[in-house]
Amino acid sequence: MRSIILAAAAALAVAAPAAAQGAPAAACVGGSAGEFACNAVDLLANFTPQELGGPPAGGCGSYPNLCANEVWGWTDPDSGKEYAVQGLANGVAFVDVSDPSAPVFLGRMPQPPGVNLSTWHSLKVYANHAFVGSEASGHGVQVFDLTRLRGLTGPPQTFTADARYTGNSNAHTIDINEDAGFLYIAGGTQTNSADCHGGGLHIVDISTPTSPAYAGCFDSVGYTHEAQCITYDGPDATYVGRQICAAYNQSHVAFVDVTNPAAPTLISSVSYPNTGYTHQGWFTEDRRYILVDDEFDTASPGTRTIVIDVADLDDPEFAFNYYGPLATYAHNLYIRGNYAFLSNYQGGLHILDLAGIDSGQLTEVAYFDTYPLGNGLSYAGQWGNYPYFASGTVLASDGRFGLFVLRPTGIATAGAPPPPPTEGFTLSAPAPNPAFDEVRLTLTVAEAQHVRAEAFDAMGRRVSVLHDGNVGVGATAALTLDAGALPAGPYLIRVTGETFSATSRVALAR
Repeated sequence: MRSIILAAAAALAVAAPAAAQGAPAAACVGGSAGEFACNAVDLLANFTPQELGGPPAGGCGSYPNLCANEVWGWTDPDSGKEYAVQGLANGVAFVDVSDPSAPVFLGRMPQPPGVNLSTWHSLKVYANHAFVGSEASGHGVQVFDLTRLRGLTGPPQTFTADARYTGNSNAHTIDINEDAGFLYIAGGTQTNSADCHGGGLHIVDISTPTSPAYAGCFDSVGYTHEAQCITYDGPDATYVGRQICAAYNQSHVAFVDVTNPAAPTLISSVSYPNTGYTHQGWFTEDRRYILVDDEFDTASPGTRTIVIDVADLDDPEFAFNYYGPLATYAHNLYIRGNYAFLSNYQGGLHILDLAGIDSGQLTEVAYFDTYPLGNGLSYAGQWGNYPYFASGTVLASDGRFGLFVLRPTGIATAGAPPPPPTEGFTLSAPAPNPAFDEVRLTLTVAEAQHVRAEAFDAMGRRVSVLHDGNVGVGATAALTLDAGALPAGPYLIRVTGETFSATSRVALAR
């Protein structure tokens, strides 16, 4: 029956129905949600790649049946509406998932004219713009203004890019430091410089999103497959406020200081026992550890996640291995709060609780298998996920079965009311982030006390006082940064009470 649906959807291309028509919504009951194995994750909606305008099944490039690839998300700072940005072998699709049980396919942006189909597309979002890279030769990086989606309800449209960066020919993946306004191309080839032909970090200034400009390169340690680049705010005081990339370089992880993009420097590198192919990884939110997935792992006794202690960036150390319940290959993982979200190809989405990481323990608390055809060692199955929506909705992409809109039920979602303070206070994440004119946070405290909230720029200079006064027990203090007159860049918001202190990062875009 599914093959009939796929064939019909392929014929319709971007004229496909605006509402999800793939696998029907299903609660996770007794270990399954319809045809999909699960634990504590409900299926809210599913689009096949063909329903999103992807090529017909069997005609999708190097891996003919893998027609979808990376997924990312965007939250409209004006309306709070949530959108999926789904990579396809022939471009990228945009889906309104604000009502996750009734998402709407809004349209597709094809790859540039004359560019071949590709199994690999990589997507990230910065300052209300989607950036799209691809392994296809000559693709460059497309830029799409996501605010064009506002008010659309269907039928699906065919969109054109707002800009295109052609300083690289292709890219395996891209990453963005949203605090700093730089994009990092990994595993690509360059077209306008003698640099970066070894697939190292190709750095692009995107502070003006529709005018991307080459900024530098780091290729002295060879090919970089994936990267995560941040403005560092972790335990190593030497690098606080510096722009740092963790580069996943096939046999090791390299830490690179890219604060000056024209002259990046290697900080250190680290490997781990029984390296197969160091593929991708992510910092924990306190920056104490990174979790790494190894794509060529032997997956015995189960899929391995490698934990590396990076409290000292000059001397990172292997900490321990976590082995999952299924022997499948690993692909991409992301971390939000105290949870890691692992996309493990045929094994699907596995959500790990990181509470025991200091004692060498990770605990699986939920999963959803988007690939019902088996649990083996292949590159079919789940490509990636996006767990960062405030609503708690989680997106997952499967090469064959497309975009999944999921809702974990076994963990505290971001959209749930905040629990009573357990450490003396609860401070919300800054929103919107990145921001243009105004940044908002909320604070509750367990004990009445005087609280001062301040904003600092990247040089440590105080630029604003958000609050300076008493906060009562159970009251919610609204903290607002008026950012309209501040220049673009990264900022720290420091909130200090009589019994606690906390910081949050925010980026201002112009």
